[in-house]
Amino acid sequence: MYRKFFKTILDFLIALFALILLSPFLLFFSLLLFVANRGNPFFLQRRPGKGGKIFRIIKFKTMTDARDEQGNFLPDSERLTAAGKFVRKTSVDEIPQLINVIKGDMSIIGPRPLLPEYLKLYTPRQQKRHNVRPGITGWAQVNGRNAISWNKKLELDVWYVEHFSFRLDLKIILLTFLKVIKSEGVNTANMATTEPFNGSN
Repeated sequence: MYRKFFKTILDFLIALFALILLSPFLLFFSLLLFVANRGNPFFLQRRPGKGGKIFRIIKFKTMTDARDEQGNFLPDSERLTAAGKFVRKTSVDEIPQLINVIKGDMSIIGPRPLLPEYLKLYTPRQQKRHNVRPGITGWAQVNGRNAISWNKKLELDVWYVEHFSFRLDLKIILLTFLKVIKSEGVNTANMATTEPFNGSN
């Protein structure tokens, strides 16, 4: 019953309540990042959702659009602002995704939505991560996040799809709060952001 009905209703109600409650913070960080980025504080990107259906994810933008003389983006570490580092470290950049949850693109809990170009790289088992709506946080996020290998991360995603329940979702929410407080696993070791998935790492 929870899988087919109550999870969707709870997602909508929790996201709506959280969005209203956090609206002052959204306004504050929108203004802060508008100044830090010298422009748009939001980041929209195509991501695959349930069944691989593409939607546009909404996040706070933590990096500038600075480019080199050839017009190419500078390395992530050079574009990540001080405000962006704080927003990413505290996971504040994820808050706008509550809008995606209200729209039905995402869930509060589920495998993180990755890049569309990764779809063709997954094994048949890894493809199972798209049997549910992607989440703002998930089982992989509370078990290493960006500090674990891609294969481990994707296996944790599939495990969640095969075992999710109200009790497990509640556990993930509680563990997420602990992870945010400790700022654990935000980045891959020695990198400003996580390394790309190539189908073998």
